[in-house]
This record gives sequence, structure tokens and C-alpha cells, in this order.
Amino acid sequence: MPPEVRDGPLVLVVVNDPDSGPGRFGAWLEEAGVRLRVVDGPSVPATTEGLDGVLLLGGGFMPDADERAPWLPAERRLAQACLDDGTPLLGICLGAQLLALVAGGRVTADSGRTERGSVVVRRTPEATGDALLGGLPDAFPAIQNHRDEVTTLPEAAVHLASSDTCPHQAFRVGAAAWGVQFHPEASAERLERWDAGRVAAEGFDLDALRVAARAAEPASEAAARALLDAFVRVVGGRRC
Repeated sequence: MPPEVRDGPLVLVVVNDPDSGPGRFGAWLEEAGVRLRVVDGPSVPATTEGLDGVLLLGGGFMPDADERAPWLPAERRLAQACLDDGTPLLGICLGAQLLALVAGGRVTADSGRTERGSVVVRRTPEATGDALLGGLPDAFPAIQNHRDEVTTLPEAAVHLASSDTCPHQAFRVGAAAWGVQFHPEASAERLERWDAGRVAAEGFDLDALRVAARAAEPASEAAARALLDAFVRVVGGRRC
């Protein structure tokens, strides 16, 4: 384990579901000299005070399911605060949907375009030069695990990536707030914890998904690392 960093940038990591932690991003951020403040949903702050960046993770519910997840209003206020003051924000899956909702987009439950396992994500032309996705390959594999999706991007958003099944795989709002529907923090190992019966009920073969994810892992890891390194540079630039 790397030595504790006391003066590096501080990134808040919001864990909305105990089964959806920071994954490989945790070790990579520490290696980059970033301090992590990992909180569960009920502990999410509503402001960016003292933070250099924010990472909003996934969860199996809608971004406005306040009765099920009563911390979501505070999380939405946090996302809005990032947009207001320019604190770098990366929202993953639910986190991306929450960012889209806050910025005026639309999120649809059970959209009918469920994605599970490794899926090829393709950058749009607008991603060229983007601070986060600009250095990624034109197409790269990433783990997907959603049935809800952003169906209408915010008016001010820049569309950055899509897949064959889900058009809105990545977008940016403002200068430093990104949402990605895919899971760059998740490796192929994540699929080992999935329930075969549940996946089969959705029309997928879990064994086949696992084989495909393992085969795609080298390219998936390389793209995920490039994305995270880019986010760290944005966070570091904000702090300078």
C-alpha cells in the first residue's frame, strides 16, 4: 500500500450501493497521490467545501428515487454545487444519470435497452480534445450493468460517446463535469459476483458474459486507466 498522502488533492467518493464501490479506481487514485474521502449515501455532503473533485458511483435505483434513497436530494445538491463552482465531477452509471437530471436532462427507468457485461463504447467526434475522453481510443470495451438510462441529454451537454444499444454513454456538462453510463472502475472480476438466474431472466448468459469480459480486460483496463489519469489531471489543474 502506498504511503499516506497528506497534501495531495482530495476527492470525495460517494458509494450509493454497498455492492458498487470504487473498485480499481481506489488504488489508482492513491497511486496518483490523491487523497480519498469515501462516504456512503447517507453521509454525502451537500457542498464542495474542502474538495478538489467528486466521484459519484452507481446504484440500482433512479436518481430521484428519494423514498428508497433519502440522501439523493443532498447528492443532487452536491452535483449542482460542482456545476456552479467548477469542482471536477465524474458520475458513473447512477452518478451520470444524477448529473444529467440535475442539468436538465431526462432519465428513463427500464428503458428497454439493458446492457450487461463488456460492451464496446465508441467516442463521438465531439470527444476529440475533451479533457477526459480525448486520449481514449475511438472504440474501447467497458463493463455495463444498467437497465435505466439517460434518454435525453441536458441542453448544455456535449455528447462524447455511445454504444450500439445505448446512445448516451458519456457526456460533459460545463467545463469539468462528466457522466459515463459504463463502469470504468469495474474489472471483469465484477461479473463473478453477479447472479446467474437474474442475468438469465434478462436474456443474458452469465458464463458467456464472463468469458467475453475476461477477453476484453486488457483493453478495458487500459482505457479505464487513461480516463482516470485524465480526471486526476483535471483535479490537479483545478487545485493549482
